[in-house]
Amino acid sequence: MNLKHIISEYKWQFLLMLILILLDAGLLILFPLFIGYAIDDALIKGYQGAICLGLLGLATLLVGAGRRFYDSRFYAKVYERLGAKIGDQPDKSASIKTAHLRFLTEVVEFFENSIPEIINNSIGLIGTLVIIANLNLQIFTGCIINLFVILIVYGVTGKRTTRFNSSYNNELERQVTVVSDNHPISLRRHLNKLMKWNIKLSDLETVNFSIIWLFMMAFLVVSIVVAIGEGGISYGTVFSLVLYLFQFIETTVVMPIFYQQWLRLTEIINRIKHV
Repeated sequence: MNLKHIISEYKWQFLLMLILILLDAGLLILFPLFIGYAIDDALIKGYQGAICLGLLGLATLLVGAGRRFYDSRFYAKVYERLGAKIGDQPDKSASIKTAHLRFLTEVVEFFENSIPEIINNSIGLIGTLVIIANLNLQIFTGCIINLFVILIVYGVTGKRTTRFNSSYNNELERQVTVVSDNHPISLRRHLNKLMKWNIKLSDLETVNFSIIWLFMMAFLVVSIVVAIGEGGISYGTVFSLVLYLFQFIETTVVMPIFYQQWLRLTEIINRIKHV
């Protein structure tokens, strides 16, 4: 299976999805700003800000729902086509074919669910940084420092993640054969090996996440103190800044998970690339 070939074959469908994803991301990033405007407007007994916030919510719903209706039908077609090719391989055992169908499900789910989230989070991260830089340069500097910390943590552990995924997938390809042998001891040994690699992956992610979370919480506390200490800005602006800080933290915590999914996806594609 060659991803470039798939994207080339369905280029117009992918282009339409990309446009919808970008539009959805652009609308989502406006929410904290519109909430701040609505608060400032409400403090002077105005309702225009609240109405604009409601219209933004409606537009986001229409774009997001339309994209999801389209995505599910398109990726179902891609899965059916590639799945049939995996099944039509006489040189592969039933165990390997079954494992590869499961791998294909992960690939399709990554494109359907994770790719939109990656684009949304990437645009959200860039937009959030631009807005924070305009609201408070000190907090923006703190954001950049935290991004470097994340890159270092996950960059150091990337090869280990790939190695654990490879070992897990090697064992998974044996599953149907082990089950077919109907030998309880062999099955238990197989499941034990699967869970061993699964636990290693989970432990590595937990350690990485814990390190990042500690940095983020320290950064959040300091940033709120800095924001409140600034004079001459409205309550709505302070509230918007805090919301953008939460959005920055949420995005930066989630993005490394997508990176780990991509590492696993790359390992899987190397296994089924000849489909």
